Amino acid sequence: MQQKPMIILTGPTAVGKSALSVELAKKINGAVISADSMQVYRHMDIGSAKIRPEEMCGVPHYLIDVLDPSEEFHVVKFVELAHEAMEKIYAAGQIPIVTGGTGFYIQALLYDIDFTKQDVDEAYRKSLYDFANEHGNHALHEKLKDIDPASYESIHENNVKRVIRAIEYYHTCHEPISKHNETERAKQSPYCFAYFVLDDVRQRLYERIDKRVDIMVSNGLVDEVKKLKAMGCTSDMVSMKGIGYKEIPSGNIRDCLYSDTDYSTWYVDRLGDLRCDAIHHDGTNFYLYRVYKDSASPSQIELLKEKLYRGIATRADITRVTRRLGDDIAKVYGFSIPRQRQAAAMER
Repeated sequence: MQQKPMIILTGPTAVGKSALSVELAKKINGAVISADSMQVYRHMDIGSAKIRPEEMCGVPHYLIDVLDPSEEFHVVKFVELAHEAMEKIYAAGQIPIVTGGTGFYIQALLYDIDFTKQDVDEAYRKSLYDFANEHGNHALHEKLKDIDPASYESIHENNVKRVIRAIEYYHTCHEPISKHNETERAKQSPYCFAYFVLDDVRQRLYERIDKRVDIMVSNGLVDEVKKLKAMGCTSDMVSMKGIGYKEIPSGNIRDCLYSDTDYSTWYVDRLGDLRCDAIHHDGTNFYLYRVYKDSASPSQIELLKEKLYRGIATRADITRVTRRLGDDIAKVYGFSIPRQRQAAAMER
């Protein structure tokens, strides 16, 4: 049986995958299959950095805007939808270009990995998310250490969705998901594929990510979340756990700052340098600060987070362990803190 062609373009956030996929598709008569776990959802355009119609330049794109935010999206659903898209692409005499940063999905498609969906124990899954919210991502990640050391080493602690998936799999199947994946990956791919991993200088990627987040906010990310909330979307939905959406659970950044779980997680750096964030109000303006791994000790960071939550952090407390990013962001965010906190900030 002749293997059908497939091209994969993957790599870190903001490396330029979407633009390159369009240019490549125009040259080889290709069509793009998105392997992004968020662009699949309708109404979630800004936070997902979804490619716009004019950026597609007439190139067919699949798995974009095909699910409502209330629907669950997982690797099984991705493979199912991708296969449907590939049938159409091959029938049109085109080459599929699978593009995105969700490597787990790409591997499942490329090697026809069997991810027969297990019965989901919703109560157990909720308990894991509750544990992460209460004790933090690191504590949740530590649960993998004894039951699945391979997954513990390969999955970053901030990738909560995959960490929970691995713990769930062991809970249900009584074997490490890494063992299952290793067996499946030993299969030969049914495709004749070319696999490209794009990369760039890390600092340049950081700068692009920072710029992208600023653009998202100025383009109305907060309003987008508010609209999703008005549609009935809740924080327990898979769609609302995506980076950029889960950081604004109520559509109001103020609530993130002063809630028990999200007061220090507005910006999330996928590359792992971020420890926590702080926003300081001086009575007139809001200023954003970022704490990096090498900037402060864990105890200093925890003390800062506690002071932020209690509303007693001074600018000196913040600048002691952080770097300031940008200037006045009040116009961008357009929110105000409670009057008692504002008065205290003005006094300080």
